[in-house]
Amino acid sequence: MNEYTVIGVVVAAFIAAGVLSYFFTPPVKRFAHKVGAIDVPKDNRRMHKEPIPRLGGLAIFGGFLCSILVFGQLDQTMLCVLLGATIIVVLGILDDILTLNALPKFAVQIVAAVIAVLHGCRIEHFMGFRLATWLSYPVSVIWIVAITNAVNFIDGLDGLAAGVSAISAGSMLVVALLVPDYNSAILLAAIVGACAGFIPYNFNPAKIFMGDTGSTFLGFMLSSISIYG
Repeated sequence: MNEYTVIGVVVAAFIAAGVLSYFFTPPVKRFAHKVGAIDVPKDNRRMHKEPIPRLGGLAIFGGFLCSILVFGQLDQTMLCVLLGATIIVVLGILDDILTLNALPKFAVQIVAAVIAVLHGCRIEHFMGFRLATWLSYPVSVIWIVAITNAVNFIDGLDGLAAGVSAISAGSMLVVALLVPDYNSAILLAAIVGACAGFIPYNFNPAKIFMGDTGSTFLGFMLSSISIYG
């Protein structure tokens, strides 16, 4: 593809993910009410006063996935990253509904990261130095799991995690276009679009939260694409 064609595909991926995420959110909100994925304010740490449905990340994931299945050029490595991301999303759905303990969540996150790392999503260079193969595997897994949880930890204010993730992905998108790394650019455009489509429902006062489903998915994808690219 030439430069102009790629930019067109990137824009299309952004728009498709945004539109789909926007229209997926209301049915996801109704689904969250049906399955009991509701964040009830039980203490003073909660900024909201009324019960708010979680699971908004399912709309983000749906918009992103549909977009890249149409516009993305997925190789084996990225397909395995998407498999890991799907595991993360399933884990997030269960956590948003059932509130799982930290240890099993952490274990599943490691499994998802290992799947991606074993299939090529691996840090091979760090600060100008080439990592030994035996070291690159654990470093890559630690990076993916750490960023996955970092995005999860900042999901405490309305619109914060979605906004930060969109800005981060947007910054990486600019770099990917300059390098150029068009495959990563399309993936990042879909992430920015999916976040943008969800944010109108997540601005203060939020009508729905992305929950662990969204925050861990975004963290997993941002960390994985930063290695993949």
